[in-house]
Amino acid sequence: MSSSSDVRRQPGASRRVAAAIFGSSGLQGSDTTWAVAFLVPYLLVFLLFVVYPVAYGLWLGHRPLLYAELFSDPIYLNTVVNTLLYVAIGTNLRVFLGLLFSGYFIQNSRWIKALMLIFVLPWAAPAVPSFISIHWLLNGEWGLLNNLLWTLFGINGPFWLTSHWLTFATAITAYVWKWTPFWTVILLAGRTAIPQDVYEAAAVDGAVGIQRFIYVTFPMLANLYLVCTLLSAIWTLGDFNTIYFITGGGPALSTHVLATLGIRNAFQVANPPLGMATVMSALPLLIPMVIVLMRMISRSQVEQ
Repeated sequence: MSSSSDVRRQPGASRRVAAAIFGSSGLQGSDTTWAVAFLVPYLLVFLLFVVYPVAYGLWLGHRPLLYAELFSDPIYLNTVVNTLLYVAIGTNLRVFLGLLFSGYFIQNSRWIKALMLIFVLPWAAPAVPSFISIHWLLNGEWGLLNNLLWTLFGINGPFWLTSHWLTFATAITAYVWKWTPFWTVILLAGRTAIPQDVYEAAAVDGAVGIQRFIYVTFPMLANLYLVCTLLSAIWTLGDFNTIYFITGGGPALSTHVLATLGIRNAFQVANPPLGMATVMSALPLLIPMVIVLMRMISRSQVEQ
């Protein structure tokens, strides 16, 4: 009783509470001081580590002559093809495998849950040591894989890292192996959010087995699947570690993607503006994906 009477004796108390909740009026006095004290460090960090690097990078790569030089380089044209293949194959393969594996791991069995812990280990392990290990695993002369092929079957394994397409396929395989568990966990969470009564109603209508997946599971996961695909494509477009630590861009600079070629041009060739132009040339592909992703997220929030 005393607390409610105190609120009634303070006419501005309810307005301050409403302002704090809904932001309908400005802060005053010491509230403003504390708000500024908490906001200024964030703004400084944002300006120093987000705005300044992005603005400086855009300034470095703004000259049209850089893109004329870039487009005349045959390595760049091959890199664009590699990037498109890398994004298309790597993204769709790992999200699709994540959808399939999520259907397996949703089973309520103790040994399947234990297997799930092993399955997520590639994702949990640090990326750089994993890719360095894969690089030496595939070494054509003393790598573990070729030694096993010789010991077990008496055959000489291929030189995994000296052929363009074999090397590139190996890098994509390693990338899919590394990140498929992550998308499996995301899609598994989406599966568990589907109400069981929907499945029960579908079973009454005769939808079992593959029909249950086609007419119930996938339609209810469609938006999540598309969001995962777009987000995965954005991340894949900027992926650097896989190509750099497994193939190094070789053989003969034939497996570079835009991220690794940009680093090469900026540091090995010692031409930072050209390196930034290389990375910025991915913007026509990146920006539409970001816009579509933001619209899908906003639409899903409105529907909820």
